[in-house]
Amino acid sequence: MQGLDLFQNLMQTSACPSGLDIRSILAVTSLPFNPIMLVCLIAWIYLCLYLVQRFQFSPLVPKRYKSITYIIGLFAGPVLLLLLLIVDMARKSADSGDGIAATVTQQVKNALAGLRSRKLKTGEKKSTIRLLDSSGRSINEIYGHGDGKRQDSHVLDLTEQVISDALEQRASDVLIDPADELTYTIRLRIDGVLRPVRQLKAEICKAVVNSIKAVSGMDISEKRRPQDGAFIAKKGEMTASFRVASAGVLNGEKLSIRVLNQNASTLVLTDVGFREKHRTVIRSALSRPSGLVLVCGPTGSGKTTTMYAMLNEIDRLTRNVVTVEDPIEAVLKETSQIEINPKADITFAKALRSILRAYPSRRGFADNS
Repeated sequence: MQGLDLFQNLMQTSACPSGLDIRSILAVTSLPFNPIMLVCLIAWIYLCLYLVQRFQFSPLVPKRYKSITYIIGLFAGPVLLLLLLIVDMARKSADSGDGIAATVTQQVKNALAGLRSRKLKTGEKKSTIRLLDSSGRSINEIYGHGDGKRQDSHVLDLTEQVISDALEQRASDVLIDPADELTYTIRLRIDGVLRPVRQLKAEICKAVVNSIKAVSGMDISEKRRPQDGAFIAKKGEMTASFRVASAGVLNGEKLSIRVLNQNASTLVLTDVGFREKHRTVIRSALSRPSGLVLVCGPTGSGKTTTMYAMLNEIDRLTRNVVTVEDPIEAVLKETSQIEINPKADITFAKALRSILRAYPSRRGFADNS
């Protein structure tokens, strides 16, 4: 009987070994940690490092708090980002006078619009923007490369992308300046506020600067003496003009690109964004037989656009309108436009003196934005 019982036990074990084998394998190969928790920890670390990099250029963090922000961000990046967003929402709500809910709703709408624009951009094969000098030559012709073979294609593509981004985000200025010996920072002035958008290695950004200087008719070998130039960008049916200024600074060369508003000649006060009561005050001032209207504000705040809109409210067929501009950003019909040229001894003072002598009691405006 004992032999028979032993045989039956062996048969049962051989017929169903899975339970015993699985338990044995699990006992041998059991891990001392949870793999899911390990993956979450690694993801948290990478997210904190990424947010620290973003905090470096974030307008949410004041400069005096950058160092402490980096330290806190290394350990609690997402939590710190959430706190910064809450503080920013509260500040914007207090400035605008709207409620927190309205401010959050508007910010969400802006974020969704940005995501949609990014999807549209990524869906495009390639930017169709073309950079041309004053004679109409493209940047490819200036560098002597064809459309198919370009040794510096990545640099030229990056240059075109920087200009394309400025147009898409309706920036008024593009600033390219060295942050230190190894990096350059590209910033866009949007609604009067400078916002960092890119940080490039010095060797790459210097090539981008040279590309812009070449298409602007500037001497790329001169990196210390200030220079001025201009170029044109075409994207589809849209044409935009740019004014470029360079200057030698510490650690390299600084480039300032001004985006000239080509649509200003068709704008009126309702397009600029004034409320009805403000439009009434401005129209009342424009209808007076004499007087002076001062438009003041920081660079890129919309002074020139506002003055063009004001001129479009005037009947230029029955009035003699003379402008003094530096430079002329848009062509106004039935208007005499004078551009400042110090080399030709055409200054604001001399132009205004000539206008007052030739056309007394007439209307005009001077712009040195």
